[in-house]
This record gives sequence, C-alpha cells and structure tokens, in this order.
Amino acid sequence: MAVKKTGLGKGLGSLIPQSFDTQLLVEESERIQKLTVVSLVPNPDQPRTVFDADALAELAESIKRYGVVQPLVVSPEGDKYRIIAGERRWRASQLAGLKTIPALVRTSKELEILEIALVENVQRVDLSPLEQAVSIERLHQQFNLTYQQIAERLGKAQTTVNNIVRLLQLPPEAREALNNKEISEGHARQILALKDMPEQQAELLQHIVLNGWSVRQAERFVSAVKEGHQKTESAARAATETIETKRLSQRYGTKVRIHRTAKGGKLEIAFTDDTDLSRLLTELER
Repeated sequence: MAVKKTGLGKGLGSLIPQSFDTQLLVEESERIQKLTVVSLVPNPDQPRTVFDADALAELAESIKRYGVVQPLVVSPEGDKYRIIAGERRWRASQLAGLKTIPALVRTSKELEILEIALVENVQRVDLSPLEQAVSIERLHQQFNLTYQQIAERLGKAQTTVNNIVRLLQLPPEAREALNNKEISEGHARQILALKDMPEQQAELLQHIVLNGWSVRQAERFVSAVKEGHQKTESAARAATETIETKRLSQRYGTKVRIHRTAKGGKLEIAFTDDTDLSRLLTELER
C-alpha cells in the first residue's frame, strides 16, 4: 500500500526538491543581472580558502554544457562587485571561458537587513521544520555563514542546526509527510539514518504513516535493517576471504589465514620447520 501523496503548493514544495537545489533559495521575484566575470572580486572573508582543482574542472565542464544555473550573490564595492556567495562558480566560469555570469546584486545594507530577517524568520515558533531548514540553508548559501556561525546567531547548538538542515535530504514522500505532520522530526531522523537505502526508507515511512509506529519502533526497525546489512556484508567478506586464502594456500603449499582487527587485520602463513620457512621466504621475495 503506497503512502498517500499530498501537495505542498507552490511555496514549500518548490523550495525543497528531491536533491536539494540551492537555486531555489533565490526568490523568483528577485532581479538577476548579467555581470562581466572580470568585474567580480573574491570575498576576503570567504571561509573556504582552498578550491579543489579537479572539482573546479568538473564544474567548468558542467557550466560549458548547461551554463551557470545558480546565480552568484554579490555586493557593489567601488567599480567592482564583491562575491558574497558563489566564488567556486565564479572560478569555474573563468575556466569555462565565460565572459558574463548571472548574479543577484545586494547592497551591504540589504544584506544586513536580509540576514537579520532570515535569522528572525528561523526563530519564529510557527515555522515548520522544513521551513526552518530552508531559511538556515539560505543563510549558509547566500551569506557564506558556516553552520557554527548560524547556530551562534540563533542561540542554538550546532548539532541542532545540523539536524534541522539534514531534513532537506529526506526523500520527497517523507518531506511531504513531515510537512503534513504525519511524521515527527524524530521519525524523520530515523528515515535519514537509512541513507542510501531508498527501499528501506520507503518501507519505514509506510510503517510510521499507515501503522502509527512510534519513534522507538522506528529506531528498532533501523537497527534491524543495519544489523542485517552488516551481516550480509560480513558473509560476503568471509566468502571472499575463503577464496583468497585457498588461492594463497595453493600457491605457497601451506595454510594461510586472515585475522580481522578493528584497524585492518593480519595475514598468517604457517610453516612446519626452518627449511619450510626458508622456502616460504624465497617464494615471498620473488
């Protein structure tokens, strides 16, 4: 039985796609301008100081094909524009050979007012968890604020802020259910715990919505799934090790064992006497 899908309308639903798209953090009504790449300058307060060359090259190839999808946020500074958010896109655009780049221009005063408004918005008691997550992510993306800095502004623990933002990683149906109050944040965190297991996430969501599972029941389900997954991996690893040890035993003419430890393991090769040991050493040195 499938979980009922309900619409979010054009508001929250458009802000929270399946793979969270930061382009949607920019309001549609806001004016985007085309600025020359050479008119932009990096922000000296940018938290990121190292840009991975391979990642930039990959982004540059994407920009060549699709263009700059997410506009930068910039602020006028003399005859230039300081990059508030999007320096990585700017650097990749230069590699891609672009002459102009889309940008949302904000004055320093506007940025200050918007940041205050967003902080106040997150602190509203009537906001849903997903609405809080979108506002926090907007602070992170548009103002280059770390989650620690956002937490300090909100007077919250950083772990609390991180947990709120993680809600944007929920599968679409789980986001719908959370927004419709069919599941709680506690339930949502359990669904998130099954990362990279979409089928199990969907199954857990159905149990919660259709069977009224508590958070504790959801926790037990997650533990059981993970334990079963680990057992499957362990069995596969044991089977592989059996094949490898047999191959090594045949090659060296003696028993070979693999011993697993928390930080790796060790390979044990048996020998019968000093002569056998010398033979094995000769074999290993080949």
